[in-house]
Amino acid sequence: MRSSLTALLIACAASAAAAQPAPPDRPGASDAAMSPDPHGARPMVAADNVWIEQLTWMEVRDALRAGKATVIIPTGGVEQNGPYLVTGKHNVILRATAEATARKLGDALVAPIVPFVPEGDIEPPSGSMRYPGTITVETATYEALLRDIARSMKTHGFKTIVFIGDSGGNQQGMHDVAERLNQAWAGSGTRALFVPEYYDWPGRQKWLAARGYKEVDEGIHDELAAETIMLSVDPASVRMKERIAAGNFSVNGVALAPVAKSIKSGKALVDHIADITAKAIRERR
Repeated sequence: MRSSLTALLIACAASAAAAQPAPPDRPGASDAAMSPDPHGARPMVAADNVWIEQLTWMEVRDALRAGKATVIIPTGGVEQNGPYLVTGKHNVILRATAEATARKLGDALVAPIVPFVPEGDIEPPSGSMRYPGTITVETATYEALLRDIARSMKTHGFKTIVFIGDSGGNQQGMHDVAERLNQAWAGSGTRALFVPEYYDWPGRQKWLAARGYKEVDEGIHDELAAETIMLSVDPASVRMKERIAAGNFSVNGVALAPVAKSIKSGKALVDHIADITAKAIRERR
């Protein structure tokens, strides 16, 4: 009797298991959640935002339908900088410059900033990797990441895929990836653009010098251009309060107070950089 009951319970359990739907590809996601109607109506007004990661998928879809077929892929870094600047200096700057460029173009969105770029060797450490907080990746890793981000954007319908980088070590990889993608995409109607005009530190310094700022390099991997832009984005990223309290709120011999003046200069410089970058993109796409 017991063996018959056990057999019956096993058979029922097997039948119940067979009746269950197959688990979704991703843990915690139902089949319905994995397959919403790609043509469904957006249930609200779209946000005024150019950052893809801050938009819903419906907002991105509808932006593409409205003609926003250019996407900017910005590369920054996490590295040693001057004693006052956060390791994400380049990422902070790109938060302002990439958005300003997209808005000047009027038909562009911005992919998430790529913070992982070549910063030196790991073993033995070289370059910025000699300093705590730096994160580096091999060139092959960096280029593979850029390639797959760009391919993702192409799949979604973007026609012009733009690479800009706010650090010197980022430039060659973006150039090489863009060239290889264009070879692979020939005749597809999608192009990859590397825009070196974006990253022109001497040009930024000249722009500030023309407005009366005179820097003397203190050799601490810090520049007035970076400080003013970062102040305009997030004063904490240059440790403004702490430096004022310590009496060293300056860089390369230039006082950063009054803060309002420095922030105004930073915003004007962002606008200048965005003008140059947007012009270069328009001329090539």
